[in-house]
Amino acid sequence: MLRRSLLLCCALALVAGGAALAQGGRAVYLPLVHRSPGGPTLGGCAVFPADNAWNRDVSADPVDPGSDAYIAAISAGGDSFLHPDFGASPDYGIPYLIVPPTQPLVPISFVEYGDESDPGPYPIPASAPVEAGSDRHVLVVRQGECRLYELYHARYSGAGWEAGSGAVWDLGSNALRPEGWTSADAAGLPILPGLARYDEVAAGAIRHALRFTVWRSQRAYIHPATHAAGATDDPGYPPMGLRLRLRAGYDISGFGGQARVILEALRRYGMIVADNGTSWYISGARDARWDDEDLDQLKGVPGSAFEVVRTGTVIRP
Repeated sequence: MLRRSLLLCCALALVAGGAALAQGGRAVYLPLVHRSPGGPTLGGCAVFPADNAWNRDVSADPVDPGSDAYIAAISAGGDSFLHPDFGASPDYGIPYLIVPPTQPLVPISFVEYGDESDPGPYPIPASAPVEAGSDRHVLVVRQGECRLYELYHARYSGAGWEAGSGAVWDLGSNALRPEGWTSADAAGLPILPGLARYDEVAAGAIRHALRFTVWRSQRAYIHPATHAAGATDDPGYPPMGLRLRLRAGYDISGFGGQARVILEALRRYGMIVADNGTSWYISGARDARWDDEDLDQLKGVPGSAFEVVRTGTVIRP
């Protein structure tokens, strides 16, 4: 499925101890806390510890013995080239919002997977941007506490927020979801840490793995994923949490600009199977500053340019 989003702007108040910065058409509060120069940051918060699975360099990890079979299975759905599921259009990409520590907490009504959701309240304003399309994700980072709040199938009405599921992540911790639990993503993973963000690319480097989808997955997962979302027990199909990287021998010298930065990240940190959808679609944050013509270079990278990294045990519920 295509990941689509509609970005709504929200004005954030300036509070003591920090400063307001215009970023992507919105005001962002930046307190001087949780700085982590060695890893990815967002709004003054480290996006998980440097040794977190998302932030780990896997360029030297061993290749999974089943790599060729997995790659063939991912491409069997008819899509065999990389595809950026984000761009300058407001109809693509997954939006996120950074709110100050003073953002009020509101209750969330969970109507699908409440037994596997972190209960509210969540600091989500009524004007928070909602991803367009079927998944309707809402991603919010609350500063000060540096927590990430994510919703799936979210809708706002006069009665407040309703969602299919929700998860709260402490950005200073490596803790996983309980075994077998979903999150706001099918694999039980956080979404925001796996998005390609314009600010990172503009700075010259993405220092974490990316999130991507496959057309069919097996009923299994590999940590840091905690939830299986597949329809088959065939071990030749990828489990949730499977990690791929761009092969060291694949020549990227002919790529430039934004696409080149993304490919360098895929070679060093790779990408993680996070949901069922269209194969080889990598996720990014919605931002009008993306250059679609530049990103289109990625569509020339075949799935055969990737290999599967052996990162852990396949868990079959």
